[in-house]
Amino acid sequence: MSKYIDIQARDQAGSFKGYLALPPEGKGPGIVLGQEIFGVNANMREVAQMYAEEGYVVLVPDLFWRLQPGIDLGYTPADFDKALSLYTALDLDKAVDDIAAAFDTLRDLAEVTEPALGFVGYCLGGKLAYLTATRTDVAVAVGYYGMGIEQYLDEADGLSGGLVLHHGELDGLCDATTRARIAEVLRGRPGVELYTYEGADHAFARLGSDHFHKPSALMAHGRTIGALKKYIGPAYNLSDLWDEHIHHEFVTRDVPATLKTMVAEPYVNHIPTLTGGVGSKQLGRFYQHHFVHANPEDTKMIPVSRTVGAYQVVDEFIMSFTHTCEMDYMLPGIAPTGKYVEVPMVAVVNFRGNKLYHEHIYWDQASVLVQIGLLDPEGLPVAGIETAKKLLDESLPSNTLMARWAKSEHL
Repeated sequence: MSKYIDIQARDQAGSFKGYLALPPEGKGPGIVLGQEIFGVNANMREVAQMYAEEGYVVLVPDLFWRLQPGIDLGYTPADFDKALSLYTALDLDKAVDDIAAAFDTLRDLAEVTEPALGFVGYCLGGKLAYLTATRTDVAVAVGYYGMGIEQYLDEADGLSGGLVLHHGELDGLCDATTRARIAEVLRGRPGVELYTYEGADHAFARLGSDHFHKPSALMAHGRTIGALKKYIGPAYNLSDLWDEHIHHEFVTRDVPATLKTMVAEPYVNHIPTLTGGVGSKQLGRFYQHHFVHANPEDTKMIPVSRTVGAYQVVDEFIMSFTHTCEMDYMLPGIAPTGKYVEVPMVAVVNFRGNKLYHEHIYWDQASVLVQIGLLDPEGLPVAGIETAKKLLDESLPSNTLMARWAKSEHL
């Protein structure tokens, strides 16, 4: 659910609009989302929806309202010129006051469950993240590629909550020299996290941007969610949520119940075979016809380790089965061989809020092919069931595939 609401300015200059996005549960911790120089445009509204899906009540205030209300620009050359003129004319002190007013509005909303609030800003909003952290009582502020922060480093002693700053290595608006100045003052202060992303430029997290850099955007988003959850929540038992998902996949084999544990548009990628699906329609088809009902009856998963983070679960396990049916997702096009298989696997499971967002599943396909008799390991640096056996028993011999291992014993 989303809508525009009114925000009352603290200086009594009037009221202005803010775009409000609610999480699927209808309530949660509150964050203010700081706009880029293009106003509360389609991109910022989409970002607001993303954070709402993470479990937050998100308010995006129109920070240009004192100059021209309702700015909603694209990214044409004319839009850039307009955006830069607005940015140049913006009173930053008033903008921070308006962010504080947005905090006031959030605290008055019944949908906001926690008194502690957060701020996340991009570009202009990235700069304002720092100023918000030094001038308001925000619990945590996160800034993406904010420029001009170095001009306000004398305010650093005003920091009281968490501060996370993301910059791209190639960002000419905050170059290496400038980042070094920022780090000299901020690094080591309690609650401060500074990140630079190799190969990334300004606007590396904006979908559709010429500078969009997905690996950096993913890393930065994970760190952002980690910081938000640390300071303002929400707290979910991701381990239990993951267990519920795999219960429906492998025990009840209930496709609708499996999909209910996921966001509206999830994706799954089995890395070795490029199988899975993107979006609920494709993934539902994959689960129904090629996965949930395509596992042999004796399929088992032996847990080895589980790491639970702020937004992600990483499972290490051994999957065992007898190849009695065609397994489209693991052995597409291969007729049943009747062979018994044990293979170590890793599942990297990402959540948005209390729903599963994506799965990246890894295993050693060569080991599987060796075990079903389709790959002769002779002369190749591959192994069969031994990979699973050694995972559970580290005393088994190491380096048996290395012909030169014996020669190094006395070196």
